[in-house]
Amino acid sequence: MKPSRPIFYTKTGCPWCEEARDVLERRGIAYDEKVVTKDPAAFAEMQRISGQTKAPVLDWSGEILADFGAAELEPFLASRV
Repeated sequence: MKPSRPIFYTKTGCPWCEEARDVLERRGIAYDEKVVTKDPAAFAEMQRISGQTKAPVLDWSGEILADFGAAELEPFLASRV
C-alpha cells in the first residue's frame, strides 16, 4: 500500500524548512504544505500534533517529525519510501 502524502508544516523565511523542502523534492516526495505563519488554524494544528511551535514539522500518516533538519529527515524518510 502506498503511503499517504505527508503534511509539511513550514514558516516563511525558515532556513530549516527550505532545507527540508529541498530534501523532499530531491527525493521526489510529494507533500501537502501548510505555511503556519499565514494560517492560524494550521499553526494551532501543528502545535497540537507536535507539542511545540517550531518548524518544520512533518506529519506522515500520524508519525510526527518535529523541529528537524536534513540529518534527522533522511532517516525518517528512509523507513517510508
